[in-house]
Amino acid sequence: MKLVVFDVDGTLVDSLAHISQAMASSFDQHGLAVPSNDDIRSIIGLSLPQAMENLLPEQDQDVYETLTETYKEFFVASVSDPHKTESPLFPGVLRLLDELLEDQRIVLGVATGKSRRGLNRILEFYNLSSYFATAHVADDHPSKPHPSMLYAAMEDTGIAPENCVIVGDTSFDMDMGKAAGFKTIGVSWGYHSPEVIKPLADICVLAPSDIKMALTTIWMQSCD
Repeated sequence: MKLVVFDVDGTLVDSLAHISQAMASSFDQHGLAVPSNDDIRSIIGLSLPQAMENLLPEQDQDVYETLTETYKEFFVASVSDPHKTESPLFPGVLRLLDELLEDQRIVLGVATGKSRRGLNRILEFYNLSSYFATAHVADDHPSKPHPSMLYAAMEDTGIAPENCVIVGDTSFDMDMGKAAGFKTIGVSWGYHSPEVIKPLADICVLAPSDIKMALTTIWMQSCD
């Protein structure tokens, strides 16, 4: 059996608009300089406290906790607004997941910096809950790139690291995968640039439709 673990934000769904709006609103509410869009993109994938620390270094812990709670309030309000749409799946993602799900040799998983509530909302909205045999979130683990979520995914499925792959869009995903002994597939449509991802990934792909071939290549190489 093979385990394929996906990141969510920037890999499966394009959540940048909701994240940027909530982050800007939370900083503005507390009279802090709003981070640039590039800075916000750079922290997507981290757990919220770690993201706040990266965006606003050398502050007291209570500042990060306050910003985190404010961000959560604004994010929930943003995605709950009936005049706005849910974060869209990237084109081709659903077809890819359907194809992988049909392969009896492959088990699918998720490892995300989202909260459990945030992940469940996405999975329920797109009817994806049954696709993933294992799903781990920032609520229960150290922030990426710590490999805790991937260790838990292996424990859930009983699949050894040499048969596991992480698919993600950030350096945090690639570093997490390497730390857990996973092979890594970097995607070019997410929030860290291909120039950042390519040196860290075993394979970098241009579209979701390329991932099946990338998986085949990785597993053929592992048999050599």
